[in-house]
Amino acid sequence: MNLYFDKSIASQYTSNSQRIRVMSESWVESNIYCPCCGSPHIVKLDNNKPVADFQCDSCGEIFELKSKNGKIDSKIADGAYGTMIGRITSTTNPDLFVLRYANTLSVIDLIIIPKFFFVPQVIEKRKPLSDTARRAGWVGCNILLSEIPQQGRIPIIRNQQVVDPKEVVERYKNISKLQTRSIESRSWLVDVLNCINRINKDQFTLSEVYDFGDELKRQHPGNHNVEAKIRQQLQVLRDKGILEFVDRGVYRKK
Repeated sequence: MNLYFDKSIASQYTSNSQRIRVMSESWVESNIYCPCCGSPHIVKLDNNKPVADFQCDSCGEIFELKSKNGKIDSKIADGAYGTMIGRITSTTNPDLFVLRYANTLSVIDLIIIPKFFFVPQVIEKRKPLSDTARRAGWVGCNILLSEIPQQGRIPIIRNQQVVDPKEVVERYKNISKLQTRSIESRSWLVDVLNCINRINKDQFTLSEVYDFGDELKRQHPGNHNVEAKIRQQLQVLRDKGILEFVDRGVYRKK
């Protein structure tokens, strides 16, 4: 796999953001397979397609691409907040490629975030633009990468090392068992999974998850029986193969 952008295809652009968009999209189309089904190619869509950059002709999955020079922090700037919330609660939400490149225009990291990990709590509402701005009052958003469970950040390239495509597809296939159309169910799964990931050991107890109860109450103020909801989510995660039941009130991460 060639890890360098082709600079020649963007020579006619003066805007650096346009140049990066053209080069990064061309690089993905030339080098990246479908992480969902393993098809060797994905195709670039027309530029006027809303929130969609690529599609797999084999499985039909659609993808958006976000690229960043240098370190990827805990958040990534995105578009309009209202549009983003509407998108993640729809049935047409795309998976997200997050690409990190260096000043040498070489690809350092590439991850895929499956669409079913996008819930309202991972979208941060930015302040409206000032009255003097060209788009006065416009409200943007940030994607909070730190709020997406590690299981939902699947590496395709890590520190310029290409991960085995079979491993990527298998990881996507396994985690796709968590997919649900209910945004409420999806939100609970993401939040409980984040709590479990913060328990710094492979085997843990139900009471250790209960310790996050106050936090989960703040995140889901409409629920008045959080401990029952925690037990339900642990059952779902066990049934989906993310957790293993060890003994009464004891679980192990798989």
